[in-house]
Amino acid sequence: QVQLVESGGGLVQTGSSLRLSCGASGRTFSTKAMGWYRQVPGKEREFVAVISLSGNGAYYGNSVKGRFTISRDSAENTVYLQMNSLKPEDTAVYYCAADGTVATFVSLPHDIEHWGKGTLVTVSS
Repeated sequence: QVQLVESGGGLVQTGSSLRLSCGASGRTFSTKAMGWYRQVPGKEREFVAVISLSGNGAYYGNSVKGRFTISRDSAENTVYLQMNSLKPEDTAVYYCAADGTVATFVSLPHDIEHWGKGTLVTVSS
């Protein structure tokens, strides 16, 4: 019953910045941790970032630490991913996700309850 819709993907050059947005339907947003994963064809889905339902806690994948920042606006039912210093290896389909706990994002991605359709980010050199 929770619907997630990503936006903001596109084609950018190495070193550029991009901000992804994910809109969530209903009041359920306020009860869920929200996060981002990315996937390249032929590779396993990779954890990118997650933020707690309160917005006070966040975790990042090792490959994006120091470059990406996740945030959420409960009033707008929206989670954001600010991506800076983009590299070609950041190229992937980025998926928004929602689950009851932060731990699920870090350790049990296959148990995540809700997924968005994805938005493509392409970083050229």
